[in-house]
Amino acid sequence: MILDSLYYLSIIFLSIIFMEIVAIFTHKYIMHGIGWVFHKSHHQKRKSLFELNDIYFIFFSLPSIFSIIWGLLYYNYLLLSIGIGIMLYGMIYMFLHDLVVHGRFGFNKKFKNSYFAKIKKAHMKHHKTKSKHGATNFGFISYR
Repeated sequence: MILDSLYYLSIIFLSIIFMEIVAIFTHKYIMHGIGWVFHKSHHQKRKSLFELNDIYFIFFSLPSIFSIIWGLLYYNYLLLSIGIGIMLYGMIYMFLHDLVVHGRFGFNKKFKNSYFAKIKKAHMKHHKTKSKHGATNFGFISYR
């Protein structure tokens, strides 16, 4: 029982790490590639509560939703753990990127934590580029 729990917790943790890798490549090659038509709104001054780039949230949440539902319906705890890991990554992303870095939805708390400061600095460096070419720092929960 304890080994099973550790196994599924490790799958959740590995899924979070894997999602950061997927996000880096997706951000670099899709969002700053063919998907720039949607992502461009994120590199411009926001005119409303939402931006066209938010469509990616729906797209990226689908694997988590399907994995969790399928895992629950068919007692597939491996798939359920993967879905939970993807969901947790999305929650971490929303907290760090949307709230801490961009202050969306009226969130304007300033953190003294050096990790948060480094995440914000790396992402703001990414935002200095206003076109789809020449950007750096594509990670969301990692920084360089």
